[in-house]
Amino acid sequence: MREKTPTAERLSEKAPVEEILPATPVESNGAQGEPLPPPSAASKSLKKQKEKNPKGKEGKEGGEELTTAQFAQGTTPKAPPTPFCSIPSPFCSMESGRRLRQLLTDLHLPTVRACYEQVAGQAIREQLSYERFLLELLEREQEVRHQNRIERLLRESRLPREKTLESFEMNRLPLRVRQQVHSLLEGSFVDRRENLLAFGNPGSGKTHLLCGISQHLVRCGRKVLYTTSALLVQELLLAKRELTLSRVLKRLSGFEVLLIDDLGYVQQSREEMEVLFTLLAERYERGSVLMTSNLPFSKWESIFKDPMTTAAAIDRLVHHSVILELNLSSYRMQEATRSTQQAIRSQRASTAGQDGAAA
Repeated sequence: MREKTPTAERLSEKAPVEEILPATPVESNGAQGEPLPPPSAASKSLKKQKEKNPKGKEGKEGGEELTTAQFAQGTTPKAPPTPFCSIPSPFCSMESGRRLRQLLTDLHLPTVRACYEQVAGQAIREQLSYERFLLELLEREQEVRHQNRIERLLRESRLPREKTLESFEMNRLPLRVRQQVHSLLEGSFVDRRENLLAFGNPGSGKTHLLCGISQHLVRCGRKVLYTTSALLVQELLLAKRELTLSRVLKRLSGFEVLLIDDLGYVQQSREEMEVLFTLLAERYERGSVLMTSNLPFSKWESIFKDPMTTAAAIDRLVHHSVILELNLSSYRMQEATRSTQQAIRSQRASTAGQDGAAA
């Protein structure tokens, strides 16, 4: 009989046998008595699936049955992606909210900063995806920026806001001119650097029509500048005397369309017409010029004071140009006539009513 070693005595005194040996019985591998290997991840998943769905049916009451291929590969079916609505709002934290607003301010996204909480609430209610949530924010930002840009272009254009195509009586124009106007609204003539010249009697609507076309171009994102010929000539002449004419011409070249109104209404000196010719030569095939005049080309020598300068100016304007001939009666005279006739009819109706009451 063997004597206990000191090590065995210490073990028997400090801990019972159950604490030293594993409590789980070891299964034997057949007749050899070898222990089985630990269960794999696939077998554990299969066991869990059977516990959840003991009948082996698919449906709402039980999970999906593990296929043979999944069991062999040791994989389990992936859970469906978590919808947007089940995720806590990232904007609920005050610290993250302050940080987000600061970042949107630094990135110059004021519209996103103003409406991201509202759009986030909408995304949660409607269960929108992350991409749709981001698309909604950026579309709102782009729309506001577009409106602000159009407003800025209208302000810089100096166009009369009341002279729009909606307020212009298109039925007064001949059919050929109406067709020309509809084709001009596409704006392709600006891309080709073509000019647009409108001729007609005073009051025929030349200025109103070209201003309406110009406003339409601005709302399409074009840079337009409106000025009268008298103010433009004075600005160019002053720049020439101050030796800054090249700077002014460079600034004017930044506009895709230059609308010069009322050429020929005011008689200009030779020096003034020389600077105007310089501008026309500078914009030739570089930018579109829209111009109104009550004088036909045959009388333009009285404007430029010199046959050679007149021919050169006409040649640069007519080449690559569209000409609108508005040989119409004065719109102002028609309006005045209608107003007078309406006042006469109202006066007659009032007089007849007073006579009937006296009788």
